[in-house]
Formats: sequence, C-alpha cells, structure tokens
Amino acid sequence: MSARSGDRPATLYGWFAASAARHPDRLALQAAGQALTYRELDDYSARVAAGVLHACGGWPRRVGLLAGRRPAAYAGYLAVQRLGATVVPLNTAWPRARNASVAHRAGLDLVLADESGQAGELPVPVLDLADAAGSGDAGGTAVRRGEPGAPAYILFTSGSTGAPKGVPILQENVAPYLAHVIDRYEVGPGSRLSQTFDLTFDVSVFDMFTAWGGGATLVVPGRDEILTPVRFVNTHRLTHWCSVPSVISFARRMRALRQGAMPTLRHSLFAGEPLTLQQARTWQAAAPSSRLENFYGPTELTITCSEFGLGTDPGGWPATANGTVPIGHVYAHLEHRVLDTAGRPAQEGELCVRGPQRFPGYLDPADNTGRFWDLDGDHPTDPATAPAGRAGPAGVVPARMWYRTGDRVRPAGRDGLLHLGRLDHQVKVDGYRVELGEIESALREGPGVHDAVVLALPTAHHGTELHAVCTGDDPRPEALLAALRERLPAYMVPAFLHVRAELPLNGNGKTDRAALAALLHDAPAATPVKELRS
Repeated sequence: MSARSGDRPATLYGWFAASAARHPDRLALQAAGQALTYRELDDYSARVAAGVLHACGGWPRRVGLLAGRRPAAYAGYLAVQRLGATVVPLNTAWPRARNASVAHRAGLDLVLADESGQAGELPVPVLDLADAAGSGDAGGTAVRRGEPGAPAYILFTSGSTGAPKGVPILQENVAPYLAHVIDRYEVGPGSRLSQTFDLTFDVSVFDMFTAWGGGATLVVPGRDEILTPVRFVNTHRLTHWCSVPSVISFARRMRALRQGAMPTLRHSLFAGEPLTLQQARTWQAAAPSSRLENFYGPTELTITCSEFGLGTDPGGWPATANGTVPIGHVYAHLEHRVLDTAGRPAQEGELCVRGPQRFPGYLDPADNTGRFWDLDGDHPTDPATAPAGRAGPAGVVPARMWYRTGDRVRPAGRDGLLHLGRLDHQVKVDGYRVELGEIESALREGPGVHDAVVLALPTAHHGTELHAVCTGDDPRPEALLAALRERLPAYMVPAFLHVRAELPLNGNGKTDRAALAALLHDAPAATPVKELRS
C-alpha cells in the first residue's frame, strides 16, 4: 500500500499497527543490544498500555515518558499512542527542575520512567516501565482513537519569557507528513533507519514512524555511537541516516569520513541546523551511493516542511552566498509566503506557512501572540487568538492563519528557498532550538546580577557557542553557571561567562549585541569560566 493512498492510517499507532499486521516477524527495533520484531514490540507496548490503564484507573489524557535509549522507551511511546493519549517526552539528561516544570505545565496524569530517569521530584505519579509491562493483562488492552483534536504529542521548546513553551502536534498534523516522507525516502521492508535524536527532539518522530510506517527497522545508537557514524552505519548496515549536520564536522575532525566509507547508505538526511556545502561534500564522498538531502522545519510545522535534494555529483550543486545548502521547496500540500515585518509580500523576509501540518497553537494561548498573521482582510493583523488564561490546544488558532517561523529566507529560483538566519534571538545549538531570552532570564535571577545578555557566536568548525555577559554587584561566574546547570539542559548552559561593568548601548538605548560580540571577539582567549572586568 502506498503511503499516499486514501486509506492511510490516521494515527501514529495506526502507522505502526498496519506494518505489524503485514510484517509481524520482521525486525522493528534494535536498541541497547536487543532486537524486537513487530509482533514482539506490539505485544510489549500492549503490556505497558495495560499497566498504564491499571495505574490510572481508566483512560489517561497525557502521559510523560522519561526513559533512555532502550526498548522500554519505544514500547512506552507506542503504549501511550495505543491508548489514544498524548505523549509528552521528558529527558533523562535534563535537570530535575526542568522535567518537573514540563510535567507541571503539560498537566500530566502519569509519567512512565525507567531506571535511567530522575523521577523522584516530579509533581505527578510515576510508573516504572518494567512494572507497567508486568502488571496488566495485555490481551484486554483496547486500541483507542482518542478525543477529536487531542494531540499525538507535546514537545516543549525554549521560551523567550524564561519558561519552556508547549507545542502540541495533532494526529491529523502528522498523517500527511508521514505519507509524504515514507514515499519520498523509499522506506519499506529491508530498510534500516538510524534513530539519533532524543525523544524530546521532534525529528525523533520522523525516525520512529517513518521506519515503522514503512515496515522498516529502527536502529538506535548509544550516545557515543552517534559521534562515530561510519562505524555505526557499517556495523548495522544502515540504508538511511538522519542527524544534525554537526555530526559531520565532528566525524571529519576524527578523520573518519574517508572516501567510500559508507557504501550501504541510500539516503542521508540532515535537519535541525544549517547544512553547509562543505559538510555535504564531505559526507557525499563518504557515502557516494547515498541521496543526500537537507530538510527544514520548526516543531510547530510538524518536524519538517521543506526539502532540498543534492545530486550525487557535487559539480552540479548550487553555489550560495552564505555557503549553506538551500532549504529548498516547501511541501506541495502546504502553502507558504515570504513577508516583511508588516505582513506584506517581500523578496526577502520571514517565511510564513499554513496547511495541514501547522500546529493548532501553543499549549499556553498567551504564547500565540506575535506568532501568526491573518492575511484574509485588507490589512495583515496579528490576531488575539484565544481567551486569556485558557491552556488548551484544540481549535485555538483558525486554520486560515499563517504561522510565522521567525526564519529569514530568500527565493533562490529553481533551488527553492535559501535560509538566511533568524529574525529574533532564537538560535540552534546542537540542533536544539534555544531562545536566548530564556537563558538571560535565568541568569538575571542569580545573586548579584543586574543584567544579562547571551550571544551565540560561531566556532571554527561551523558550530555555535553560547557566551553569557553579566553586569552587577560582583556576580560569581562559577556559582551562576552551577545554578544554570541545575535548571537548564546542558545545551543551554553557556560555554563562557563574562562579567562586565556595563553593556554597550546603541543609539536607542538598547543593548548593542553586535558591539558586544565584537568586544568578545577581540578579547584574549577564553577559558570555560571567564571573567572580563571593564
């Protein structure tokens, strides 16, 4: 059955179940040294689902998942989907305070956790995945479609106000996406796909359900194996690789990407941060039989919404002014506009998108302000989209409204769109979306701090490094960074912290970030914790 056919599954679990029915004895998952067939993984998820029903005393609404890269995590994810509930991934590498904050904001009924989780301080009941799998009668576990408009999953992204923002994605957002990518990347029985992304990163949904929707095998590397892609690809004979582009730079520094090193790859996909042409050439040389593609999309538009495929001959690749691969063409089932700051058509401006992949609005409707354009009237407007204080995703933002990505783009002829950077203070670090304002807000709460600015500065290897600059009454860098590590994920903790007497200002009295970046660039070589006093 083609994924584009009219009887395509309507839910994430439906995509998996259809493959389980057709290919029960094919491998569905390899993780942590274990291999499970579709029948075995389906049975495992049914047992966990039975345990959840028993623990909740009925159908749950939202379930957190705090588990490592083991089969239990994937069985737990499928169990929540099987029950028609919403899965909210937490992260075993996050500080406990952040997991607790997300659990509270999501309104979880329960958290499924394994032994790698830090579940002791969560404000909701916690059920051990092993206990869940052994506590119920799997044979009596029904498959439930869920309430209309209920999200399939909610992910929390960095928020400029100092708190993470909940992004609900509906089942009907995901269905057209999977139909497109399963066909485009020729995923079927015999395909073997990598799963490099944490479950709190939206591309993990691509990894899991593109594989399972096509009847393929999902192969999960350990954290260290992600950084040795050649060895992992060859050991497991992968046909599809998907990761952030920075993995290429790391592997290149380790001299691992030799010519023809990955002959089994048929598709190589990169997302989460800009892919440079230099990175693409390096990877293509190591995987010469692979079709290399850059794909782009914010979480709010359901994983990715545009694609640009590079041919196997680098001589025919586009040359771009900023040295990055174009983000290409927006999917045909979506609409897009390039608009200026007043919501008018522009040759270069903000990418705005609407269509079936557009999320229904943030979990907290207050976060919708400034994120949508209503272009149906005589004048573009930024509508008030929901009653204040009502935290519910369904039906918050009408489908006619355009989501403002915050990404600056320029049409590049037949190559589609070229990404030119952000219009705000949001950056990508290791593929994760980071609002610098959230880090600044946390720093300003530190002892002795009057003001704080965080800058994302480029590294020599096409990466991004965070530098924090604080003013105040003798703030202590070591103490401030220690406090951030207790509150924020590691990728949001600045690599360097500078203390200055004052921040440079522009003519409008605002912090001059460009001048501050120049000052840091001209400063002596930094250490991981650095004090600059002016």
